[in-house]
Amino acid sequence: MTVKIVENQKELEDAYSVRKTVFVEEQAVPLEEEIDAYEDEAKHFIMYHDGSPVGAGRFRLVDGYGKVERICVLKEARKIGAGRAIMDSIENFARENDIHKLKLNAQTHAIPFYAGLGYEVVSEEFMDAGIPHQTMVKKI
Repeated sequence: MTVKIVENQKELEDAYSVRKTVFVEEQAVPLEEEIDAYEDEAKHFIMYHDGSPVGAGRFRLVDGYGKVERICVLKEARKIGAGRAIMDSIENFARENDIHKLKLNAQTHAIPFYAGLGYEVVSEEFMDAGIPHQTMVKKI
């Protein structure tokens, strides 16, 4: 598995493809909510396994935090460390850019995963795209 920062249109399309599969097809998030107005300002990450895109995520600066967003992994790549690898790459990018506070809005079923990476819940539950979430933060 390899995680890299998106550098060209093909890699961006690969990231969007993974996101659409996970969020739009699996979780029924409307496409117009999944692909949003922040795509151009975000730094995108793509994960490949044996040459195929299997994971993605994005990162933005929001209110003094590095905001981790759209973390997703295809079913066939789950439970083998793909999510952790994407998060490690994003956190390394943040450190390299002198960003030491991270924030994310976790789907509630994913809170144990993010908690295992050192994130702490800081909000009540809220709905986003019809899915329950809670905000989590981490200092790195």
